[in-house]
Amino acid sequence: MAPSVGIKDVARAAGVSVGTVSNVINRPETVATETRARVQSAIDRLGYVRSESARQLRAGRSRIMGLLVLDMGNPFFVDVARGAERAARAAGLGVMVCNSAQSPGEEAEYLSLFAEQRVRGVLLTPADTTGRNIAALRRHGIPFVLVDRVAEGATECSVSVDDVAGGALAVRHLVDAGHRSLAYVSGPPGLNQVRDRRTGALNALAEAGLGPDALRELPTERLDVAAGRDAGARLLGLAGRPTAVFCANDLLALGVLQAMYAAGVRVPEDLAIVGYDDIEFAAAAAVPLTSVRQPAVTMGALAAELLLEETGQPAAHEHRRVVLQPELVVRSSSLPGRPPAAQ
Repeated sequence: MAPSVGIKDVARAAGVSVGTVSNVINRPETVATETRARVQSAIDRLGYVRSESARQLRAGRSRIMGLLVLDMGNPFFVDVARGAERAARAAGLGVMVCNSAQSPGEEAEYLSLFAEQRVRGVLLTPADTTGRNIAALRRHGIPFVLVDRVAEGATECSVSVDDVAGGALAVRHLVDAGHRSLAYVSGPPGLNQVRDRRTGALNALAEAGLGPDALRELPTERLDVAAGRDAGARLLGLAGRPTAVFCANDLLALGVLQAMYAAGVRVPEDLAIVGYDDIEFAAAAAVPLTSVRQPAVTMGALAAELLLEETGQPAAHEHRRVVLQPELVVRSSSLPGRPPAAQ
């Protein structure tokens, strides 16, 4: 590997001091036109690239924000990242995206990496339910914004969706369609989103005069298609099988749909299915999937903007909890004999 070109090499090639090269890079208006042209020519000829990390260490201010999500295999978090990147780029910053894979240990390692890199701040969807990883961020003095999670204290911002309302939307729709025996494919029980969507589902049942026994919960270890297929297999084995299922996200719902298709169970005639997130694949499924839509791109952009505000004007910044409202998108998977709603 060829040795990297440093600022001293540029100064030597241009016949100027290191300070002059630094001025050309950082304050070109302070350097005479002829000298500036000579230094720029040396930079281009040698292929010099300034060390951004060294500049950041001197300035104590990074041009990178970290984004740590639960699962980059989930299109919902891809959309969150798109929104965050859009807002960051508008401010001249970049985003370092990392995936905790729903592991508190991997989350802790990535947060340590962010601290080592002295990122501007962190956008975080926590995998750790104990609060230890967030406490470590606070000890490092790194600003952060919670994404898809409501801040419990007044020391940080958060951007989330009202998941209780979302769960209620899903189950109210199924109850209105005549279903009285439902299942909830819930995902890992430690996740706040999973619990809140279940609370909303139970609220909708109570509104209809139905007790909690009308909802049978099928927890899964992960929130992916494979876990949905496994839950679908368990659903098929239940005595007095429910006529409808609400899934904590669309990937689980797509897995359930696959399991039903393989078993010859008709959707929605034999089993209605509602998902959550309204990812792009929901509308493209073999049976287009009814889903509770989250404004994922907006969530990512708002979270990045809050972080930029906090790091740009810390003295004037006030921590806020932004809670967005979900929307039910009705398609064929929950309405037998009826066409999907127009989009």
